[in-house]
Amino acid sequence: MKQLLPSALSFTHSLIKEVVQVGDTVVDATVGNGHDTLLLAECVGETGHVIGFDIQKIAIETTQDKLNEAKLAHRVSLYHKGHEEINTVLSSSTDLSVVVYNLGYLPKGDKNIITTPKTTLKSIEQALNHLKSKGMVLLMIYYGHEGGETEKDAVLDYVKQLPQNEFSVLQYQFINQTNSPPFLIAIEKR
Repeated sequence: MKQLLPSALSFTHSLIKEVVQVGDTVVDATVGNGHDTLLLAECVGETGHVIGFDIQKIAIETTQDKLNEAKLAHRVSLYHKGHEEINTVLSSSTDLSVVVYNLGYLPKGDKNIITTPKTTLKSIEQALNHLKSKGMVLLMIYYGHEGGETEKDAVLDYVKQLPQNEFSVLQYQFINQTNSPPFLIAIEKR
């Protein structure tokens, strides 16, 4: 029998598929190994666009290879930049339907290179300013590493302060699992 409660990552992917429409512009703020970038490229269709960021060159290269193999590279622009530089790439009039984050470190990569509260909060603030009505910021928070708890706490403190008349904020998390299971913060613009 199928598990009825999806993992945080599966739930994130179902939200992406629900929210992103053909023709939309979306951001993968931390492309990592390219899995979310590829999903977003499929969802935006031929007329949409994905903008991806990562501070690690290997992440950009791995993602580009995945996109080339899937013949979807023409739908994506990748930037070897930190996610806090969203505003250096987007015009002030760019409306986004989804911005996806995987916070922590690059799986199978250097665990000393991590996302940080300072850059993450700056990026989230910029993302929210570009979000269209009913658009979402989706934050997968991996925090079982050095520095992870600090970033998790900073993000939670920030999103709890978002005005409820402008945003709905959901925390999706299993609370009886060991080893710091990742969880989702979903922010929907009203």
